[in-house]
Amino acid sequence: MENTTLRRRALATATATVAVGALAIAGLNGVASAGAPATSTPAVSADSLSPGLLAAMERDLGLDAEAAKTRIAGEYRAAAIVTGLEKSLGASYAGARVSGDKADLTVSTTDASEAALITKAGARAEVVGHSLDRLEAAKDVLDKAALDKAPKNVPVWYVDVEANRVVVNATSVRAGEAFVKAAGVSDKLITVARTAEQPRALADIRGGDAYYMGGGGRCSVGFSVTRGTQNGFVTAGHCGRVGTTTNGVNQQAQGTFQGSTFPGRDYAWVATNANWVPRPLVNGYGRGDVTVTGSTPSVVGASVCRSGSTTGWHCGTIQQLNTSVTYPEGTISGVTRTSVCAEPGDSGGSYISGSQAQGVTSGGSGNCRTGGTTYFQPLLPALQAYGLTLVTSGGGQPTPTNTPTTQPPTEQPGGTWAAGTSYAVGATVTYGGATYRCLQAHTAQAGWTPPAVPALWQRV
Repeated sequence: MENTTLRRRALATATATVAVGALAIAGLNGVASAGAPATSTPAVSADSLSPGLLAAMERDLGLDAEAAKTRIAGEYRAAAIVTGLEKSLGASYAGARVSGDKADLTVSTTDASEAALITKAGARAEVVGHSLDRLEAAKDVLDKAALDKAPKNVPVWYVDVEANRVVVNATSVRAGEAFVKAAGVSDKLITVARTAEQPRALADIRGGDAYYMGGGGRCSVGFSVTRGTQNGFVTAGHCGRVGTTTNGVNQQAQGTFQGSTFPGRDYAWVATNANWVPRPLVNGYGRGDVTVTGSTPSVVGASVCRSGSTTGWHCGTIQQLNTSVTYPEGTISGVTRTSVCAEPGDSGGSYISGSQAQGVTSGGSGNCRTGGTTYFQPLLPALQAYGLTLVTSGGGQPTPTNTPTTQPPTEQPGGTWAAGTSYAVGATVTYGGATYRCLQAHTAQAGWTPPAVPALWQRV
């Protein structure tokens, strides 16, 4: 079984590691570090966000432009605070969430003595009974059981940080309880709830643009990426297998799937030919494209918008991180559950919060006429799996307040690289006798050493 803490940080924090440093909204400052007093966070600059994204947030979340800008600024600030507190709280950390139009942040802990630290950092403290590590470990056991044998009538399970429980959604309570019992998980950590959800992968076959698979069907581009000198994009794994060819939105030859994982995860990347130039953009579908400036993660409760070739722009909120969902083809783990709607053909398309890339559309239930639930595959696991670099706008990743912009001053056993340090684009470190240059702003995590994460570091 994978180490729970490391996998949680790679999946639940997802693209965060590609960047707490990427608070790339003009005017966003005053980020509080864990243990430091919080400072005010100004509203986002009017020029920072796409008119199309703001219009979709107004339609789907009832927020006018100024309220949307204020909320996104608060969500970015919350993401930075959470990264610091997760490291400071360690084993007592029990998750975080935002709520309200101002993205008020709540951070949970199992240790009441840590409440003052949380408050000082600028969040509301909540003392709960179970750490996030403990709940994630219980969910890992359910995931392993599902890989051995996909459960019948149990479409979704996830860690609910607000309830401080692992929630198992099933078509009947009996089916959910049977799944939990067969997996051998303590029911003290589990809540079984009835659901009518019937999720499925959304393939019937610039982010959000359509592409067409050679064997038939249509999906959507996630985000532009590079691998060395090779250009391409990330998308959903269920859209194609290695070797599947693609035509672009203009029906001209585009590229070939180089890597694809599904089920288990749901990510893939397509290498494109020289006629396709990667842009740090997501299709705004008639309301202006959204520029991608980084990949700072959003926390539970944050707003998030999706671009896809069937239904265009739609917005909602993040409901749970690190969710497991069973499609007819098998179980997918590590996806993020949202209230955003989607329909077939939207698969692989972009999920973005403000200007920060979050992930690619995997699947869901419902539709955009009556509403639905949709799951996205976080971006970082795909970048790590295939050694990809996210294409972002130049100069769009300023360094957060009070964080180092270059290598830390103290030599570590492996060199100057150190977990827990925030690195800006262009920063250099040494590790294992070699020098590396930072490709994407991020806060380093244990295990993500420069030679192990080519999406973040380039050897020089």
